[in-house]
Amino acid sequence: MKEQLKVIQIIDSLTPGGAEMMAVNIANGLSRKGVDSYLCSTRKEGLLKSKISGNVKYLFLKKKQTLGIYSFRRLYRFIKKEKINIIHAHSSSIFIGFLMKLWNPKLTLIWHDHYGKSETLENRKSDILKVLAKKINFVIVVNDLLYQWNKKALRVKNVVNLSNFASINKQTKEVIKLKGEEGKRIVCLANFRPQKDHINLLKAFKIIHQDFNDWTLHLVGLDLNDEYSDSIKGFIKTNKLTAAIFSYGSVENTFEVLEQATIGVLASKSEGLPVSLLEYGLAKLPVVVTNVGDCNKLISNNDTGLLVPPNNKLALGEALKELIINSTRRKLFAENLNSLIVKKYSEDSYLDKLIAVYLKTNDE
Repeated sequence: MKEQLKVIQIIDSLTPGGAEMMAVNIANGLSRKGVDSYLCSTRKEGLLKSKISGNVKYLFLKKKQTLGIYSFRRLYRFIKKEKINIIHAHSSSIFIGFLMKLWNPKLTLIWHDHYGKSETLENRKSDILKVLAKKINFVIVVNDLLYQWNKKALRVKNVVNLSNFASINKQTKEVIKLKGEEGKRIVCLANFRPQKDHINLLKAFKIIHQDFNDWTLHLVGLDLNDEYSDSIKGFIKTNKLTAAIFSYGSVENTFEVLEQATIGVLASKSEGLPVSLLEYGLAKLPVVVTNVGDCNKLISNNDTGLLVPPNNKLALGEALKELIINSTRRKLFAENLNSLIVKKYSEDSYLDKLIAVYLKTNDE
């Protein structure tokens, strides 16, 4: 190794989401591994700020424009002062990472591609990314589809597929108490975005609610109060499900919330490898998920959970019903999934692989 690793994670915001959670978890994990670890949020802070370890040096840019000169200079000076040698840019923060690389070619630039619409990659615009790719030293992707796309569309030589990981981060703050009856709660941990397809989940729940009206559904995730959010709330109200479906928005104490649930569900149209699914497993929840992205790497039918096709309310409803009526299967699936995640998707294993990437690029 030529020099001590000094790595900064750059992310647009600290609003709860898969990419944002990974940036924070990586920064915290690296600090525990003895790496000089930094984290920069460029545009917006959020609930995840409270999860940043005290050993991670944090910078907030308050960036408001695409090319904010003031923000650019602050980050450039921070990187120079701290003698940071690796930029780990997540998602769209690659743009400011690219500018840093232009001004200081000695920096190693790593792009973490968290693109969530893996099933529609043929529609992804690549012209600008092809320009940025010329300065990227290494690309990290979260599933095989993204690996192939970066290789073919961007012609990136160095690409590695590192599946996401999740970590248990219990909080001391007051925990949100889920409504409904204990032992009969279904939770969906997903931000209110169209690709998460909450409407399909609501349709499936409406079907099973007719026979299991003592079970409740709990939606946990960022609510932007936009048109998609209105469609979710409108469905709940129109179908008279306000006493059975509850929405909580973003929460700080995710793990403590999951501990109150009985079943975890994701109804997504597209995914990479969702952090939510990993968190379900760590919380020992039995799960029903749609067969998109790399979900099938974790979920094997009738072993670690139940897989259903996307956009199929009947299949989703039947799978939920199966877990509702069979507590023995719930326990078995939960234990199997938890064991798999602890063994193959642990934080230590992930960080060791990531540090190996850092060392490789830092020595070139």
